[in-house]
Amino acid sequence: MARSLEVTREDWPLRGTFRISRGARTSSRVIVAAISEDGTTGRGECFPYARYGETSDSVAAQIRSVTGAIGSGIGRQELQALLPPGAARNALDCALWDLEARQSGRRAWELAGLGDPGPVTTVYTLGVDTPDAMANAAKRNAKRPLLKLKLAGDGADIARLEAIHAAVPSTRLVVDVNEGWSVDDYRATAPLLPGLGVEMIEQPLPADRDHALDALERPVPVCADESCHVSRDLEMLAGRYDLVNIKLDKTGGLTEALQLATAARGCGLGIMVGCMIGTSLAMAPAVLVAQGAAVVDLDGPLLLARDREPGLEYDASQVFPPAARLWG
Repeated sequence: MARSLEVTREDWPLRGTFRISRGARTSSRVIVAAISEDGTTGRGECFPYARYGETSDSVAAQIRSVTGAIGSGIGRQELQALLPPGAARNALDCALWDLEARQSGRRAWELAGLGDPGPVTTVYTLGVDTPDAMANAAKRNAKRPLLKLKLAGDGADIARLEAIHAAVPSTRLVVDVNEGWSVDDYRATAPLLPGLGVEMIEQPLPADRDHALDALERPVPVCADESCHVSRDLEMLAGRYDLVNIKLDKTGGLTEALQLATAARGCGLGIMVGCMIGTSLAMAPAVLVAQGAAVVDLDGPLLLARDREPGLEYDASQVFPPAARLWG
């Protein structure tokens, strides 16, 4: 029997409004690709992201554009040449991993030649808000080992950081600006970060202007997010960043994500594994990449009003490897 491909759009409400420097949302619209063959189905989830020129319509169309190739039985390596990195390829790549794992009776990490994965500790993300509101949110989550703070580049970031550090002085912090700072913002704020309990800053400058980091001091490690999608981006990051944030929706799936992790470590760069806001189906493949990562940001399901069933097991901030009935 030939393989079949099904594409489904799903909306998942958030616990509240989630804000970053470039906008706010109250729900997460994801796309699930399901590839079936001889009664077995593999699934992958992706999040179309406007920052990268993606919409639900464009990503669904990209996935459907390879229906014939999927039906003919192409594998993960052939997929890399058919679609560019991005959300569409991610959903299909992860669905192919899941399908092969189910057909072979082996777990995805065995197929990848990896050791048995263990639990990882994720950050918990606080969206942009007023200094008082973010400080109160930090207090409510003070028992979590690492908080990730979204900042906005709107002139209030130092006040936010001061309020949060005063509220939870012993809590470890990382910050994410989502390209929201200017060079002047960086110069004014970065030197203050160590004294405010901040251990890392993620993508402070716009990706097309991050060359300015070459001439700037890095009081805390700086992580590339929007500036790093796939392995070939690494040559532009040397000496500019200390870590790279690997997201499967950027790499175009687990296949390239694993390659990027290996290449980044070979370049002496630390690894952060991140996510868009999605369900456990989207996080599950990323848990494989997150083994040994310096920072793990796989809290997407914790920001949802509800997760899909079955989902990943979360114990406070610990994330456990996926059960076979979920993925891989």
